[in-house]
Amino acid sequence: MRAREARVVSPISLAAGAREAGDVLLGAGAQPRPVSPFGAGRVLGRDLGPFELVSGTQLAALRVAYRHDGPGPAEAPQVLVIHALTGSADAAGDWWSPLIGPGLALDTDRVGVLSANLLGGRYGTTGPTSPDPATGRAYGAAFPAISTRDQARAHWALLDALGVPGLALVVGGSLGGMVALEVALERPEAVRSVAPIAAPAATGALAVAWNAIQCALVDRLGEDGLALARELAMTTYRSEADFDQRFGRAAEADGTPSIVSYLRYQGEKLVRRFDPDTYRTLVGAMDRHDIGAGRGGVGPALAWLADHGVRLTGVGISGDILYGPEQVRTLVAAAAAEGAHARYLELQSTKGHDAFLAEWDALAVILRGILHEALAPRPVVPPRD
Repeated sequence: MRAREARVVSPISLAAGAREAGDVLLGAGAQPRPVSPFGAGRVLGRDLGPFELVSGTQLAALRVAYRHDGPGPAEAPQVLVIHALTGSADAAGDWWSPLIGPGLALDTDRVGVLSANLLGGRYGTTGPTSPDPATGRAYGAAFPAISTRDQARAHWALLDALGVPGLALVVGGSLGGMVALEVALERPEAVRSVAPIAAPAATGALAVAWNAIQCALVDRLGEDGLALARELAMTTYRSEADFDQRFGRAAEADGTPSIVSYLRYQGEKLVRRFDPDTYRTLVGAMDRHDIGAGRGGVGPALAWLADHGVRLTGVGISGDILYGPEQVRTLVAAAAAEGAHARYLELQSTKGHDAFLAEWDALAVILRGILHEALAPRPVVPPRD
């Protein structure tokens, strides 16, 4: 059964502080009322008009779902948090809630925190489940191929519409980390610090191979294939140590190995909230990720960060087999070689790739340090020879 698409409340007028009308509450329980784009602590939607992809394809209309917590840009620095593959704009209320809020690692007494559903996503931003203005029906498989650069540009379109001129920090894990790099590269003069977590400069061959198998399952089996794709993906999101510690040789009452039962549950759960076309679209964006494409290579791209004094903190996760520590170290080393203020940190965990969605205490320490540095003055950039 396909996940039900969130109902969108009709556009209503904005409270003072918004630059233009168009923000609306998203979700079945939303009630029409004036909405400010900043500090609402709710998921809102903003219509942004036509949007051109890097490929030259134009979307007739782009809507982006977002949530903002804390003070607005007139009162405090702003932080952009970007979700992973099947996430949503609700970082502060859902998948990173232990890290965002008053007194927490991303302290909304000190900074504003914005998170938006990615272009091509499932939770309020234009994607395969959205109506195509040309037909009135959902795009489905006809939704155009997108890249992490397109997703970054959609974030900047939202930031422009909201009147956010720059970011103290942009951070995300996995796909979110890839898009975070692109956000910084699109406008390095407007970003102080970028922190990709478990994300490389370009998606490697092994990850593309895993994604190809997942997409083949989706293409051939529809929602059943989506469930199987999620099961396969879960074996890359976690680690051997985590599975051994949690499940070992345990079995359910019917004799099914507990690890198999767990994977089936994860597959069924995703089918209830997601859809095959969106999954295929977002996986494709990951496959196309390459910060060096069209920029002369990874080195010249990272030199652009160096020239603008953007701090880069690459966070690797021990035991991550999807985008492991070596890939993040390589990114950081390449940035440092170009003169960027770059450093590598490692999150020690037995949970594998998904540690950035689970290791709250360790993540809080890392993010507090990154934010502290991001709020410091930009480093002095020596002139290039």
